[in-house]
Amino acid sequence: MDYKGLKLDSFQEDAIRAIEANKSVVVSAPTGSGKTLIADYIIDRDIKKGVKVIYTAPIKALSNQKYKDFCRDYGKDNIGLLTGDVVKNPGASVLIMTTEIYRNMCVSRDPLIDEVSYVIFDEIHYINDPERGYVWEESIIFSKPHVRMLCLSATIPNAREFASWIQDIKGHDVVVVRHSKRPVPLKVGFYDYELGLTTLDEIKSVADIPDIKYLKGKKRRRRPFVPSPVHTDLVQEIADKTPCMFFTFSRAGTQRNAVELSKLKLFPQSSEVVSYVREKLGKAPSDISRLESAKVLRSILPQGIAFHHAGLLPVLKDIVEELFSRGLIRVLYTTETFAVGINMPAKTVCFESLRKFDGREFRLLNSKEFFQIAGRAGRRGIDKEGFVVAMIARRDFEYDKIKRLTSSDTAPIRSQFRLSVNTVLNLIKQYDDNEIRNILTQSFFAYQSKKRGGKEDRMQFTFDKIKKRLVKLGYVDGKALTPKGEFTSRIYADELLFGEAFATDFYESLTEYQMFLLISAICYEGRERTMFYKVYPSKEVSHLKALVRKNPVMRRYKRFENLDVLTGLVRPCYDGKSIFDVFDNTNLLEGDVMRFFRQVVDRMGQVRTATQDRQLAERMAGLQDRILGCLSQVEEI
Repeated sequence: MDYKGLKLDSFQEDAIRAIEANKSVVVSAPTGSGKTLIADYIIDRDIKKGVKVIYTAPIKALSNQKYKDFCRDYGKDNIGLLTGDVVKNPGASVLIMTTEIYRNMCVSRDPLIDEVSYVIFDEIHYINDPERGYVWEESIIFSKPHVRMLCLSATIPNAREFASWIQDIKGHDVVVVRHSKRPVPLKVGFYDYELGLTTLDEIKSVADIPDIKYLKGKKRRRRPFVPSPVHTDLVQEIADKTPCMFFTFSRAGTQRNAVELSKLKLFPQSSEVVSYVREKLGKAPSDISRLESAKVLRSILPQGIAFHHAGLLPVLKDIVEELFSRGLIRVLYTTETFAVGINMPAKTVCFESLRKFDGREFRLLNSKEFFQIAGRAGRRGIDKEGFVVAMIARRDFEYDKIKRLTSSDTAPIRSQFRLSVNTVLNLIKQYDDNEIRNILTQSFFAYQSKKRGGKEDRMQFTFDKIKKRLVKLGYVDGKALTPKGEFTSRIYADELLFGEAFATDFYESLTEYQMFLLISAICYEGRERTMFYKVYPSKEVSHLKALVRKNPVMRRYKRFENLDVLTGLVRPCYDGKSIFDVFDNTNLLEGDVMRFFRQVVDRMGQVRTATQDRQLAERMAGLQDRILGCLSQVEEI
């Protein structure tokens, strides 16, 4: 079978045959093997048939990337983008969205879903994510019976179990398609301070040898402390195997490492890079060039060295990505978000560490996380093999665990299902007690638990507990939602806080500025060592704090302690000042400031949709316009 002028591999043919038979398909195949060609087939076919396709991505950056790619491939009129804060062409044949948006549409029974033939879940293994995995599960559970699914992932060791669960709850055939051969083989190595490029077994053998001066003693003692390897030493060893993506799990570390490498002057200056950067920044607001991140990039990019993370402004990320795609970046220090879906392979992938902080603790990567990143090594049609090198610090060397996680991806998909307030409200709103009991047994958790002989009723207990609280707080009355509950059923995060603020008379005495500040406090997630250089105390702020203290629900939340400092972000934006005035008020990275405001815009949009108060909806729309006007100076989409 040929498609787009290419001879299809057998796994692609198997998937397309299943799609033509109106089946759902779970595809488990390595990065770069051509999984997306299967998605392209569905999109091509259904644009011609005049039915809708939904493509979901785990992060907004990937949604934006796919939007650009699909607009180029299928024409702008056929493609829409929905990411909460951005809505483009919502009536298009192909809608790209974050998985959260699709889940919300399913739970609220959005009539648009009636027109959908297939939903494509890219990076379906995100169902493993402890914080967000439930979103993928609910998306599958609440998808309408006629909707078919294409689930894509690099590797799913328990793909058969996962597919059987979908088939069990949706009542249609689900086909598993596997492909294990990488288009470019991986060669995995390690880097030690003493041994340099080596194998894991060599590091183990040396680490276990006692120091010579202790051999004559009665006790065998391990060798004295060996320093951790240095990233610049590793780069010098693999300088003939570039381009290299060097992954570090700290955004500050990406910039620091890039600067340190640039001081060694390993690579010649490129006049092409200088010209490109000058041209791109010349078209951007002049204030961008005075930002520290822009200054640093401008100084190191001509050497073919760069850094990339979510805290950069869009224009700076664009510059780095374009230069990397042109082969003008020799070493790119980046965080793991660069490994999610963005199709920019390298010859070599390096890990500064195999440990990361996951929001709770420092831990070793699991095999899925390792191969998600390592899979970027090796360029199809260019490299005979891709090189992967992990730096090993002897102080936390765990041979067996590292051997296991770097040998093959053995991490199965596990359920992370949990009930949110929004889910409970929508279940009560749309189903009777028997239907709810049935739905609560449809989670992947219940399916896995049943297979292992465990209890299935945990979710019913949790549901009853949440419902009891909602009754007490006035969101539910018997088997129906109150007006407060109706409003909150259309809020998809921090439901109770928005319910208390905007489904009661709490908001009626608030000014628009106070509403902006209140929503900002709900959205803001503080980082350690965040500083605000200028704040704007006022009677409005004091009044808002007093109201929060009087509310029995809101006063329990520490996030409202940030009301004072958040004036440093909110006041200049509300007053119509430049986004650069906001940047000057904090040490938050520019990309983080923008993401924060984007989240505020998204929540304001939810309030607009949920409320029956036309005046409140108009005030939310006005605030959204103010924020978007502020962001427009540096926004890309």
